[in-house]
Amino acid sequence: MLKHINLNRNLLAFGIPLSLFGILFLLIKSTLFSGSSALDFAISADLLITVPVVYFLLIRKTSIPKTTVVPMMILGLLIGSFLLPVENQTYIALFKIWVLPVIELSIFAFIIIKVRSTIKRFKRLKDSSHDFFTTLNSTCREILPAPVATLMASEIAVVYYGFLNWKKRTYQENEFTYHKNSGAPGLFGGIILVIGIETFVLHNLLADWSVIAAWILSILSIYTAFQILGFARALAARPITLDEKNLFLRYGIMNDATIPFNDIKNIEISGRDLDKEKFEKKLSLLGELESHNVILHLKNEHQLVGLYGIKSKFKTVGLYIDKPQEFREKLEAYMIAD
Repeated sequence: MLKHINLNRNLLAFGIPLSLFGILFLLIKSTLFSGSSALDFAISADLLITVPVVYFLLIRKTSIPKTTVVPMMILGLLIGSFLLPVENQTYIALFKIWVLPVIELSIFAFIIIKVRSTIKRFKRLKDSSHDFFTTLNSTCREILPAPVATLMASEIAVVYYGFLNWKKRTYQENEFTYHKNSGAPGLFGGIILVIGIETFVLHNLLADWSVIAAWILSILSIYTAFQILGFARALAARPITLDEKNLFLRYGIMNDATIPFNDIKNIEISGRDLDKEKFEKKLSLLGELESHNVILHLKNEHQLVGLYGIKSKFKTVGLYIDKPQEFREKLEAYMIAD
């Protein structure tokens, strides 16, 4: 009964704002829309303020995150940007220039503050299992819709691991590295070097045709290089970890999986080729460019969560461990104790 009531509340919470957007859509498309300054202001205010406020009033006593008001506001902005004639977008343009950047920075700051407070709480409780990226993901999901939360978490993580997290990691007995001997950091470094050379060459070639196009390509290339730097530095910051019940497989912020000990069939020290058709996957994002020296065989299918929340199924996974024999012995001991 309660579930039925909650479902009805959620339908109303989303249905009423969407109906209001529909009415505004019909008004814009109707002959009543004359494009006067007063009407432009009224429609823009309804799209950007009235409908989000109505949505907020509908969700304020529900479990729906209050920050979903922002995506509702963005939806109104998109409707105004695509449906209103360009000459009638004065207030939409002002919102984009002055309000939208403030909202984006506020969300970013709020997430960082909340993640920091969560990590401090973990440390006060002496909980060694905390992990910045895991905490960041769960925090973003608390305050943003799932697709937006995943994108936001990935982008913040790139900045954090690439530029803010320079403290050397001290590894515990239940943590195993995979970046020291695998050659992965060197491969990422090579990719960044190639991007740098190509950016310089292509910038000079494009500049003869269009300076703007040359700079756009260069900025995108530099941003890609920064992302790869964040990916590479996250390898050392996120080791593969064991706790009382689970094995946490990690490959930086690029691949994650959690496997209960009782679902591990056996552990094979091997670098043999994997068969993708048999749901045999490699933890590494670099595929055949990087080797593996441990293969885990599982009893059931699991999901590997990749960049930006992309998921893939596997029943056998190959991974590289800097100390494979020690990892196997420790994992088997944990499995026996479980």
